[in-house]
Amino acid sequence: MPEPASTGPAEVPRVSRQEFDALFAAVRTWGLWDPADRGAWNRVTPDHVRRAAALVQDGTAVPLGLPWNTRPGPDNTRPALHYMSDLGDVEAPEPAAHKDFLGVDYHGKGVTHLDALSHIAYRGQLYGGRPAREFIGAGGARFGSVSALGPLVTKGVLLDLPAVLGTDWLDPGHAVHARDVLAAERALGVGIDDGCAVLLRSGRFRRRRELGPWDVDAASAGFHVDAVPLLAERAISLLGADGDSDVRPSPVEGVHSPVHALAIAAMGVPLLDNLDLEALSAACAEAGRYEFMIVVSPLDVPAGTGSPVNPVALL
Repeated sequence: MPEPASTGPAEVPRVSRQEFDALFAAVRTWGLWDPADRGAWNRVTPDHVRRAAALVQDGTAVPLGLPWNTRPGPDNTRPALHYMSDLGDVEAPEPAAHKDFLGVDYHGKGVTHLDALSHIAYRGQLYGGRPAREFIGAGGARFGSVSALGPLVTKGVLLDLPAVLGTDWLDPGHAVHARDVLAAERALGVGIDDGCAVLLRSGRFRRRRELGPWDVDAASAGFHVDAVPLLAERAISLLGADGDSDVRPSPVEGVHSPVHALAIAAMGVPLLDNLDLEALSAACAEAGRYEFMIVVSPLDVPAGTGSPVNPVALL
């Protein structure tokens, strides 16, 4: 049986801390919006929503969230919880009611979730330059809470890199550069423009299905920091991936999640982590188009730094 096609990681260009700090300053949007804790979601207007709705042609709805992940593994070190709290024998009279409990430490690699602006600080500062120690405490976030975001409906663009390269997946450690983003736009016939959501498919979950789980904190495909200025120039509102958007190991000395720092703390762009993009890849290939309407509705968690989510793409 032939081995699955993949792309091995090339040597990833290293970036010094000084170079990274200059990049952070170059893409920073501090002071651009009010309310500031909605960040780049302020870009999305009713016109953006109407244009996104016009992309819905055949009515196909594709969920992008992973199943609730209670199984431990190298890529799920903090499994979600699910247990029954009532088996129908507590309440009387009829009818019987069956109830369950859900709990999750979702900022990891096993649960599809949204990172709000309070999730990341760089050099001690949240988005807009607010001191993290003053705005984040035991009670949660006093700035950049997920409750400030609300729902997002906008145009989504799938950068399906394995489809572009004719492979099944990108191997862990494969860095996606600005030139790769431009090549994907041309190959897939998409345009990244203001207010849109950009989703990167590396084929992580196809690789996992065929080869088994691995430690994605140690090695995963994702964006190199040199792709971020292009995304900033295009004025995106949301960035997501079937990983966590960062290539790992990090190419930046002393910064373990540089794309997180640039997107959230510099640009005010929330992130979607651990999306299941396999069904969307198949649906886009069948439809012959990689643009769609995306709906993201996080839980309203006051002072929360993010939320589990199950976004939906509509084609």
